[in-house]
Amino acid sequence: MSIGIFNVPAVRNEPVKNYAPGSPERELLTKALEEARAKTIDIPQYIGNQEIYSQNKRPISPPHDHQHLLGHFHEGTADDVKLAIDAALEARKSWAVLNWEQRAAIFLKAANLIAGPYRAKINAATMLGQSKNAYQAEIDSACEIIDFLRLNVNFMRDIYSQQPISSDGVWNRMEYRPLEGFVFAITPFNFTAIAGNLPAAPALMGNVVIWKPAFTQVYSANVIMKVFKEAGLPDGVINMILADGPVAGNIIFKNPDFAGIHFTGSTKVFQTIWKTIGENIASYKTFPRIVGETGGKDFVLAHKSADPKALATGLIRGAFEYQGQKCSAASRAYIPSNLWEEVKKLMLADLQEIKMGGVEDFSNFVNAVIDEGAFDKITGYIAKAKEDNDVEIVAGGDFHKSKGYFVQPTIIRAHKTDYVTLCEEIFGPVLTVYVYDENEFEKIIPIIDSTSPYALTGAIFATDRYAIQYASEHLVNAAGNFYINDKPTGAVVGQQPFGGARASGTNDKAGSVLNLLRWVSPRAIKETLVSPLDYKYPFLGGQ
Repeated sequence: MSIGIFNVPAVRNEPVKNYAPGSPERELLTKALEEARAKTIDIPQYIGNQEIYSQNKRPISPPHDHQHLLGHFHEGTADDVKLAIDAALEARKSWAVLNWEQRAAIFLKAANLIAGPYRAKINAATMLGQSKNAYQAEIDSACEIIDFLRLNVNFMRDIYSQQPISSDGVWNRMEYRPLEGFVFAITPFNFTAIAGNLPAAPALMGNVVIWKPAFTQVYSANVIMKVFKEAGLPDGVINMILADGPVAGNIIFKNPDFAGIHFTGSTKVFQTIWKTIGENIASYKTFPRIVGETGGKDFVLAHKSADPKALATGLIRGAFEYQGQKCSAASRAYIPSNLWEEVKKLMLADLQEIKMGGVEDFSNFVNAVIDEGAFDKITGYIAKAKEDNDVEIVAGGDFHKSKGYFVQPTIIRAHKTDYVTLCEEIFGPVLTVYVYDENEFEKIIPIIDSTSPYALTGAIFATDRYAIQYASEHLVNAAGNFYINDKPTGAVVGQQPFGGARASGTNDKAGSVLNLLRWVSPRAIKETLVSPLDYKYPFLGGQ
């Protein structure tokens, strides 16, 4: 492995295209959507040099049009998981010793492919498969994944350039080895960029990966694999399996070569994984790295000095973009009594304008939730709130699933601070507001800090600088990403490294050097240039 300070292509965040009517990008995306809807595809597992098709085919449909068939994916078996492990370990023999520049070139090419010829295709796949509007797809499956791939190369260079000092006659150096074994990447439905980054980040550092995407994200995951292959990723470095979670876990977590997990998903699943790893800890060749980003119950706190319009806009965007299906989505808001009526009026006016429907109609701000299970869970909270005397439905509350899984953006006002929708993660377009006495700002903060077990994102809206400082200090452990006068969503790679603690994960900050450091096992090397030839030290001399 070569070391030192290296030149890599200059990097900046990928510019976001606007998809305005008549723009070239809108025309390309519209065409890609039409082409994707006009055909059905079969999606295999990608294991080693094989594309594996099975007898168990599962349908893929748009969440906003669940009777339309986009294609099928081929579900895997325990034998497929074992085959993927073998393929990964075989690929490791060459990949782990490949010069870093060669690995970097592959992922930089993948970024350029997504930025260019694959941009419309991967955005269209995300829109149709995950029901994201054009803007939400653009900032995710185009810009964010491009940023992950490009900036991770810079972070890798920075890691390799960190070298120890050397004294006279000695040359010290640090070698950043990949982990001994394979990494298991489990990715969620809600961000195509996360699905690409979780296997790609360990692979960039020389690791081999078994990747299990969420079944509800397979449609765009297939595009990611095609990009990686076209970019020149060797067979077996990233193996995409489509086995059920427990089937895969039963094989992987018992394998002695399991070296780490890169996870984004639910807190309960991550806790089960951690427990399983602990139960098998004595069987592994090395202590596995456990990296996970899980749930959130993200808060917005407003001070009496806040700008009502800025607050209302932050809440509408933070709570209802991508139907609230972001782990960072604004889910609970604490608004002072002097601002509530004006903020409510502004939000209701916005909600009157917002349209809901399929992603193919670019005028729709809100689309469908991911599947029927999510729909039933979300609407269960809304139905209960409609019957509960402790809350009132301020806006929305309607839902239907005859054509797609549509849930109207819903605002609930809770009259007690421990109401269920202020405490539990819903993962849908439901915002719960608690109105507090404008003169009890300091009293509401401990309630915010203790209401939820999560600590992912949070925001403070205020123009009073003392209030901003007070909230920042007293909510220091309540959010891994903290926003001042902005919605608690939209972290940008390289600008706001993302992750939280408590029940929200290990806070290893995807999109930063901290995450990549988890996928290396350093070896310190000392080379003495002229070796001593006598055991005696000077102090052993006589009087």
